[in-house]
Amino acid sequence: MPEDKNRATAAAILPLVGGARNLTSIAHCMTRLRLGIQDRSLVQDEALKALPAVLGVVEDDTYQIVLGPGTVARVTPEFERLAEQARSTEPPPEPKAVAPAADPRAATPPSAPEPTPEAAASLATAPPGAAPPATAEELAAQGAALKARQKSRNATPVRLFLRRIANIFVPLIPALIGCGIVAGINGLLTNLGWLPSVVPALAAIASGFMSLIAVFVGYNTAKEFGGTPILGGAVAAIIVFPGISHVTAFGQKLAPGQGGVLGALAAALLAVRVEKWCRNGVFPGRGNSRAWGRVRVPEALDVLLTPTLTVLVTGLVTIFGLMFVAGEVSTAIGSFAGWLLAHGGAFAGFVLGGLFLPLVMLGLHQALIPIHTTLIEQQGYTVLLPILAMAGAGQVGAALAVYLRLPRNRSIRTTIKSALPAGFLGVGEPLIYGVSLPLGRPFITACLGGAFGGGFVGLFNQLGDTVGSTAIGPSGWALFPLVKGNQSITTALVVYALGLAVGYLTGFLATYFFGFSRQMRTDLNHDTHDSDTPRHPGTTTPAAGTPPAPAPSGTPTHPEGVHIPG
Repeated sequence: MPEDKNRATAAAILPLVGGARNLTSIAHCMTRLRLGIQDRSLVQDEALKALPAVLGVVEDDTYQIVLGPGTVARVTPEFERLAEQARSTEPPPEPKAVAPAADPRAATPPSAPEPTPEAAASLATAPPGAAPPATAEELAAQGAALKARQKSRNATPVRLFLRRIANIFVPLIPALIGCGIVAGINGLLTNLGWLPSVVPALAAIASGFMSLIAVFVGYNTAKEFGGTPILGGAVAAIIVFPGISHVTAFGQKLAPGQGGVLGALAAALLAVRVEKWCRNGVFPGRGNSRAWGRVRVPEALDVLLTPTLTVLVTGLVTIFGLMFVAGEVSTAIGSFAGWLLAHGGAFAGFVLGGLFLPLVMLGLHQALIPIHTTLIEQQGYTVLLPILAMAGAGQVGAALAVYLRLPRNRSIRTTIKSALPAGFLGVGEPLIYGVSLPLGRPFITACLGGAFGGGFVGLFNQLGDTVGSTAIGPSGWALFPLVKGNQSITTALVVYALGLAVGYLTGFLATYFFGFSRQMRTDLNHDTHDSDTPRHPGTTTPAAGTPPAPAPSGTPTHPEGVHIPG
């Protein structure tokens, strides 16, 4: 049964992350189980990657186990129940031994050794003339080291702030997807003239969430930045209140929804600041002022005055300032995106599709999330997401070329075969950090594939056939149900499908012909297992991360699950 399968997956994961007492938080997004880990040394990375249901692992601000869309939403509740049960029965984790010679990899099974940080760093910093990594394990080590180095570089105040902004919008993605698909069904029924009595109901279902999205953004903003969530939602609700049309600011009557999610975001941030000032007596930027430090709401009146002052002060600033300013910014974003694709769609798509993965590595892609949401709120879809999705298509094409270029390297080919299904569905980390980025050149040629795919979609936008997405989150093939445009749904789907094909093909050809130097092919195109172990027919033990050798005729075989290096 599916529930038994999901519970079995959760039960397999729990001990490999150090048990329930090693977890500080449990959450999930569209594709990943996100865990807060207390003691990182208790996590068995390689054993986790070897689980059939695990598509890969990603270490960021949380430990993220990639399970794929749909699966993660079913496994997480089972995982939470098992963790809750285990906390009441299992003993606290034993402290690590203090012996200086203790091996931190002792918890990892011998068959899947995890590279030490020193080894990973040495691979990542190898001189240009050194031989490239030849096995999946070496690629995984180098990819992990590169990601760790990039993560440390990304820990700047601006990028950390952008990450927190992203945390506001990620919980909204399931509703955006659900309402977006309903909107697509409603549009199809309207165009076909079917079920006219049902169309208004579907329109209400599809539009209800979007009409109140500002409230959810305000709630999540206050929650993320340490305020009272409901107060953030309350000040954001002012923006969508119908009666706001009777208010005049800057000589103009305000309109319900003016400022959208950007106004809600700004209003909730201000509400958090006002609330903290009421309770702590310190206003941002005035922490060293004694006069300001003495101004605070008395504790006896806190329950009455703090929420009142928070809503009143923030509400007045929102009505007579933030709504107008945020409205102008939102309008400018929509107008600029339309103008850019209408006048330079092919070039803009080429640049966006080619540079998206480097932006992801720099942590700057999170700044696009409020822009996507603003475009969806204004136009019903974001024209940027289908272009950016082409970056994943380039990665898939590059991976296929690496697979064909290295016919003798069973380790890397096994990794690619395991990661490709997730890549087609838009989950690109296993291919990026497990294959293309550690190899170097294939990452660049994959970005080239994304550039040509993005340029193709952008060209059709320039020609008047706009292609967009009614929600954010999915990519690759998973984006098809959300595709929408200014022409027929068939036109939008065909343009998006052809864009993916261009990304696949360009990434493949660029990598096949330019992704490897002659020396790289010489170093990589051999079976490291065959060269490192004695050949005794029927008794060969496969190296970690490679499939077992074929059994002699008449001998029963036991296929093993393959894993994706993180």
